[in-house]
Amino acid sequence: MSPLLTAALILTMVGTSLLSGVFGMAGGLVLVGVLLVLLPVPDAMALHAVTQVASNGWRAALWWRRIRPWPVVAHAAGCLVALGAWSLVLLVPDRGAALLLLGASPFLAQALPARIRPNPQKPLHGAIVGAISMSLMVLTGVSGPLLDRHFLGGAMDRREIVATKAACQAIGHALKLVYFGLLVADAGQIDPWLAAMAVVASMTGTMLAKRLLEAMSDTTYRLWAGRIVTALGGFYIGQGGWLLLTE
Repeated sequence: MSPLLTAALILTMVGTSLLSGVFGMAGGLVLVGVLLVLLPVPDAMALHAVTQVASNGWRAALWWRRIRPWPVVAHAAGCLVALGAWSLVLLVPDRGAALLLLGASPFLAQALPARIRPNPQKPLHGAIVGAISMSLMVLTGVSGPLLDRHFLGGAMDRREIVATKAACQAIGHALKLVYFGLLVADAGQIDPWLAAMAVVASMTGTMLAKRLLEAMSDTTYRLWAGRIVTALGGFYIGQGGWLLLTE
């Protein structure tokens, strides 16, 4: 990777961490799309996992007082069950299919009837969403769209959503790194220098976002979070469909 492209990628990591730091979502969606274009799928998934563990872990540390513990426990349990199942298959997804599924996931979650729409304050819902989220991480690299809808479906305020979702995401991406960095036959290879820069960039964007989130109202937060997720979902459906048609 050229120095110019590396610099552009680092700036993208700062920007996507800033976006995630404000809304607790969407940044990982943007970053994984960029990485899937630039790198082989296992490498992209492994590097994305490093950035997201750093970004979400640091965000969870900054907002630790706002974390709701039981949704995190339920989510982690579901993730572990799904990782155990996928470790028996060791699938590496096709790039086009990954992007198509990535874009479709928020619309599928939104299409559920209100009576069965996931609620983060119900442990069974959390475990089921955790298992599905881990599966989406294997297939698409992120679980953000589904998890975004999951957390927007409860009664948490914006700080609790960002903090609790960050803790859940840190766990999920750590398990994704185990899957793509250690378990799959064509394990993702990460340049240690690039990984270190990715961690610094992710933490920088997260710290810059804290004041912006504090200044935002819950109404504004929910309005723009929903719009961003919908727009990104539509973009990735188009990109994934185009890749499947042209490959």
